[in-house]
This record gives sequence, structure tokens and C-alpha cells, in this order.
Amino acid sequence: MSKERGLLIVLSGPSGVGKGTVRKELFSQPNTNYEYSISATTRLPREGEEDGVDYFFKTREAFEALIEEGGLLEHAEFVGNYYGTPLAYVNETLDAGRDVFLEIEVQGAAQIRKKAPDALFIFLAPPSITALQDRLEGRGTEPADVIARRVAKAKEEVEMMSLYDYVVENDEVHNACDRINAIIKAEHCRRERVEKRYIAMLKGE
Repeated sequence: MSKERGLLIVLSGPSGVGKGTVRKELFSQPNTNYEYSISATTRLPREGEEDGVDYFFKTREAFEALIEEGGLLEHAEFVGNYYGTPLAYVNETLDAGRDVFLEIEVQGAAQIRKKAPDALFIFLAPPSITALQDRLEGRGTEPADVIARRVAKAKEEVEMMSLYDYVVENDEVHNACDRINAIIKAEHCRRERVEKRYIAMLKGE
């Protein structure tokens, strides 16, 4: 039987909701088999972030060249910086039968919804807007005016929840990871994903 194509898993949510923290916890678990698709960005690295590990850090000119070449699955400009997903790596990995995990901004997820409607879309939600603001302030990496812009944007992004298949509240990182893993396991059993394989089996292919 032909190999089942991998599942494209899209995790997104408001800035500051803890997407990176949840993703790192998921990938630290010994039974994780997802391939992480590293995003490209024009923002400066935060303390502890590494080029080619957390993001591909690019100049604005280099990023815009990728856009022109059609080399991105999605891209968005968020609070003055570009973010995007390199296309070639994603397709090669899915075709090899491996799941690809994307951690991206809401704008980018909306683009992928149009281009890859069979992907799995998970919205990571904050327990409250107050908790989100506290988290952003706790980072200590941005001035108050930028935090205010991020909170205002977050309110708009929560209203875009209808674009997603599932919503996971990030009340506690381990709980959020358990929910995400359960969702992905269930998606691999979805009838639409496995039906062709069993039809081929019955035909002796």
C-alpha cells in the first residue's frame, strides 16, 4: 500500500499566548515524532534563540526576495516584522509520510487554510486577556507601547477562532500538550484520511 501522506499541523494563537513554550514542551517529549518546520522572520533574536533552531533570522531584503520567488507557504507582517514558512521543506517532509508541525501567527494560519484546507488547525487560547498581558509584560523584552499593540491585536485574533478546527486553552503547559497530542492522534484516525488506504487494500493494491 502507498505511504500515507503526513499531516500538516498548524498551531497558532495570539502573540504571547505561549506557542513557543508549548511547542518546545511537545518536542521535548520522548514519544514526539513530529517534524518542526522552522519559520523565517525579520525580527531580532531574543535571548537564547538560535538561527536555524528557533527561526531562520533574515534581513528584510532577503525575506522579500523569498516572497517574490514564491518560496513561502505563508507569510505575514506582524508588529513591523515579517514571519513566514519555507515551502520546499514542508512538502518534502509531508510526502515522506512525516507530520509537519508549524507554530505560526494567526495571519499566516489564515493563508494556509486557503492553500492547504486538509491541514489540522489548532488555536492556542489564553485563559484571559489579562493573563496574556501579564505574560507579555513578564517577558521584559518589549516596551509598553509594543505590548499595548500586541494586546490589541490579540483581541482581534481571538475573534478569528472560527478559522480553526480545535481550540486548546493554555492554562498549563503540560495540559495543553496533552490535549494537542490527543487531537493529532484522533486526526490520524479520521475516515477521510484513511479511507483510500483501505479501499486500495481491498482491491489488492
